[in-house]
Amino acid sequence: MSTASVTNAGPASSEPPDSSPNRWLALTALLIGLSMIVIDGSVVNILLPDMVDDIGLNSTDVLWVNSIYSLIFASLLITVGLVADRFGRKKLFMIGTLIFLLGSFASGASQGPGMLITFRAVQAFGAAMMLPSSIAVINVMFTGRSRAMAFGFWGAVFGGAAALGPLLGGWLTQEFSWRWAFYINVPVAIISLIMVWRFVTESRVREVRGFDPVGVILSIVGLGLIVFGLIEGNDYGWWLQLQPFVLGPITIDQRLSVVPFAILIGLVCLVLLVLWSYWRTSQGRTALVDLPLFKIRRYGYGNLVALVVSLGEFGILFVMPLWIQSVAGYDPLKTGVILTALALGAFVSGGLARHLAAAIGPTRVVRVGMALEIIGILGIAFVLSPTRSPWWLVIPLFVYGIGLGLASAQLTSVVLEDVPADASGRASAMTSTFRQVGSALGSAILGAALFAGLGYFTTQDLESVSKLPPDQQAKIVDAVRGSAGQAIPKLEQIPGLSAEVTAAKEGYTTSARDTAHLAAVFVGFGLLVSFGLPRDRRGSDGKYGSGPEEAEAAADGDDPKVAAGAV
Repeated sequence: MSTASVTNAGPASSEPPDSSPNRWLALTALLIGLSMIVIDGSVVNILLPDMVDDIGLNSTDVLWVNSIYSLIFASLLITVGLVADRFGRKKLFMIGTLIFLLGSFASGASQGPGMLITFRAVQAFGAAMMLPSSIAVINVMFTGRSRAMAFGFWGAVFGGAAALGPLLGGWLTQEFSWRWAFYINVPVAIISLIMVWRFVTESRVREVRGFDPVGVILSIVGLGLIVFGLIEGNDYGWWLQLQPFVLGPITIDQRLSVVPFAILIGLVCLVLLVLWSYWRTSQGRTALVDLPLFKIRRYGYGNLVALVVSLGEFGILFVMPLWIQSVAGYDPLKTGVILTALALGAFVSGGLARHLAAAIGPTRVVRVGMALEIIGILGIAFVLSPTRSPWWLVIPLFVYGIGLGLASAQLTSVVLEDVPADASGRASAMTSTFRQVGSALGSAILGAALFAGLGYFTTQDLESVSKLPPDQQAKIVDAVRGSAGQAIPKLEQIPGLSAEVTAAKEGYTTSARDTAHLAAVFVGFGLLVSFGLPRDRRGSDGKYGSGPEEAEAAADGDDPKVAAGAV
């Protein structure tokens, strides 16, 4: 297939995007790469207990290993979207795949927490180059109903791969080592690279007006400080200092903790980012945050929905594997099999989403998905019990997976529906950023809530049943919280501590249940925000989505979204 350059400006394309004979092979190539980066966003959840034992992670390291990926991912997506628009989406996707491959191999070879966290960041750097490039390529190569179908596959892979991560990680950890969950990315990345090089057509915007380095710095510092505060709050104190803050030669030892100051400065940086972007836009200059796009109602409300829902959607995936392995004592493979129920639900509903969207409209499909997610999460909270088999979780996880598949499969298409094609790169990057910011903040918030509750409830339960001195009870609490619960199976092996083990399991379960309720609140708020989205449009054939005339016009380069695309 020819790799001749195709611009992203509809009428100026060298050939109509929909006429590309290998576009479905190109989509397959992109989805292979996408599945890899999404799986690695969730696979670590199942690996964490083995990492704790093998390379000495503590509870703070656990949060960083999980959150650094989403944090770096989110911080770079907008900038990478602009780079992709200028230098070519295919080129950026392939470079990102190579970087992700190197980061994956080095993560698998890590010998300590610092090395692992560093190369998880390298993985995220590569993933940040791949994700917005894949969305922009799909938005250019497909039109009309074929675009809705392509985004349906994209959403199904996005939701399903996130759920399949624990199963794959559990099997690899059980049969080989947690390290192979990273090593396996090497052959997958090579396959994706070859197929992208062979089948994906290059696309770029003819004129991209520069970059916004100040905006990049403000976004990275703002998000970084907020996530730092949420993760380190349990160690340094949420208000009063529990221990001095030390960073190289810098030591801060004061009555107040550094955590509230970090969060406050982070929020100020994000406010400054918005103000800075507004000023740059008013001057006719390129801004990191393209504020005029948010005047498109569907785009503005859709991104807010993506942010809020992601807080709960992927945060709950952080909690479940830790609880199943700590309290139920299941091995990684059994844990992964239980979580497969979520993947099955996501795959089933992801495939049906486009048919439902044609019948009732994509926005309603997103709302139905979020409603099912809430039901599933509340079901998870209800089923959680140290005396009940964790296999009961399969039912609410399946319901949650159906909701996740419906929402994920259609949300991206809904958000970008009214965005002009020549803005698809930066628009898709912003949408992905909102999702990843939500994922990073969700993991940090729910993780902080889980570990804070774990310490509090375990202390309370121990005081009511244990005959050990207070200092020994405190040591048990510190061991359980510091190991992210992985000390519980080890305590079970010590004679005479049955009451203490029961108290620790009860405390962990109560904390996990409250964390699930918090996740449900986030998704519920996202559902409420979704009612700000405009009604879906019917095509000339009476179905939702582009009718035959609209699709034909789009293929001829007269996509009505482009024609009406003045933002």
